[in-house]
Amino acid sequence: MSDSKLREDVCAIAKSIYDRGLTHGSTGNISAKCEDGWLLTPTGSNLGRLDPARLSKLDWSGKLVSGDAPSKENFLHLAMYQERPKNGAVIHLHSTHSVAVSVLEGVDPHDVLPPITAYYVMRIGSLPLVPYYAPGDMKLADAVRGFAGKHHAVLLANHGPVVGGSSLSAATDAVEELEATAKLYLMLHGHRIRTLTPAQVADLKARHPAG
Repeated sequence: MSDSKLREDVCAIAKSIYDRGLTHGSTGNISAKCEDGWLLTPTGSNLGRLDPARLSKLDWSGKLVSGDAPSKENFLHLAMYQERPKNGAVIHLHSTHSVAVSVLEGVDPHDVLPPITAYYVMRIGSLPLVPYYAPGDMKLADAVRGFAGKHHAVLLANHGPVVGGSSLSAATDAVEELEATAKLYLMLHGHRIRTLTPAQVADLKARHPAG
């Protein structure tokens, strides 16, 4: 895919995410690999109003090559790429329902959401909770790096999800599935629910490895 087409795709997906209320204000950031580095939404940018020509372009040391200054959370993306070379894109959102789940007491930090639906298992698999660090704190990058080798999706405590995928569309599908499942989980909170059995989960993971 050409650099210009990838830039257009990043901006189109960002606008769709923003227009549907999956992020707000200047929150959230999206990145995607290109032939000679990676593209990232700029710092302080609104995902609903991006200019393809002004996206930040970085090399694999995290140095800005061209475009506007990158999101201050660029290190989250770099950690996901370095630990999961097959990632073609990474999306970090402050999506409402996922953030709500990230502040609940009593969730399993090794796997925050139960296997409510087949598509959650297929697109996310398991979701660890990364301990809280202030936005921009490099300790957060180290914490994400510790999970990224085994998980293509993590939930940052009191912050939001970071999800990688083999392509921009795969990462988008996964983060949207995560947000939908978080919404379902909150709707069902306090009710007795029937989750998929361990055997059903194992079968789905064997058929459709997430990430």
